Amino acid sequence: MAEQRTDWRVEDAEAGERLDAHVARRVPELSRSRAADLIAGGAVTVNGAAAKKSLPVEAGDRIEVVVPEAAPSTVEAQAIPLRLVHEDEDLAVVDKPAGLVVHPAPGHPSGTLVNALLHHLDDLSGIGGVRRPGIVHRLDKDTSGLLIVAKNDAAHRALSAALKRRAIARIYLTAAWGHLPEDRLTADAPLGRSRADRQRMTVVEEGGRSAVTHFRRVERWRAADLLEAKLETGRTHQIRVHLLAAGHPVVGDATYGGGGARRISGQDRQWAEALERRTPRQFLHAARLSFEHPRTGERLRFESPLPADLDAVRAWATGAGAAGHASG
Repeated sequence: MAEQRTDWRVEDAEAGERLDAHVARRVPELSRSRAADLIAGGAVTVNGAAAKKSLPVEAGDRIEVVVPEAAPSTVEAQAIPLRLVHEDEDLAVVDKPAGLVVHPAPGHPSGTLVNALLHHLDDLSGIGGVRRPGIVHRLDKDTSGLLIVAKNDAAHRALSAALKRRAIARIYLTAAWGHLPEDRLTADAPLGRSRADRQRMTVVEEGGRSAVTHFRRVERWRAADLLEAKLETGRTHQIRVHLLAAGHPVVGDATYGGGGARRISGQDRQWAEALERRTPRQFLHAARLSFEHPRTGERLRFESPLPADLDAVRAWATGAGAAGHASG
């Protein structure tokens, strides 16, 4: 985004507003924190003079704002193969493959989804003054499926707010060990960090964040269920931890459901061990996504079929595996 200059006169009804809040409201692509940064840097003037972000504006004041061109990202753009399901001037929807980390981090400084997006996305106007994509919600490294990416501050703010008020519908497909007692189950249990292992989440009685997941059985396999999981909230590892707490961990989940076949006894044990061998990763896929476009208000809906690795597991479970052949 090239440098933008804009100016206006404060109207009577706006008198008394803090300068940072006033600028953010008048320039929708700026968040309040971004407006405060511009004020601190002298890019906002009141009647030709620099001012503090807390200054109450007065009727008739002339406000001038210079929004500089977004700075290049310090993250390297990399030509990593990526499937863009949708892209417009405000956002993109990505079908993330399993094995791809979302954000660069000390253990993954490159080769991430953000590196790939910097290469694939057009006309990134920047988030917080930096030319980078805004990740609205995340998927674990070994979870595949649909993910929303904002291309500018205004879209990022609107989509993040929609996520917070639960206006973005996200539905996953997952396979869980054993069988739910009913075709539908709602898990309403707060989550927090495990005291024993800070890398893991767990259901907690106090101090956790509210978490609600609605499960619906799609298929009943010999010793596992294929489920739809609809998120009401979006906590870290939510689906995986809720299913573990219910006694039905996700098939192939090394962190929360390792050795899940051991939960299956009797004649179904051999089938479960075969399913476990055939499942290359956690059986969890973000399959459906719907939300209102932050600029147009149009309801957008996207679907992603099971990727080949998980679809092969499902085909075996409902085909040869269903017929009782547990070899391989």
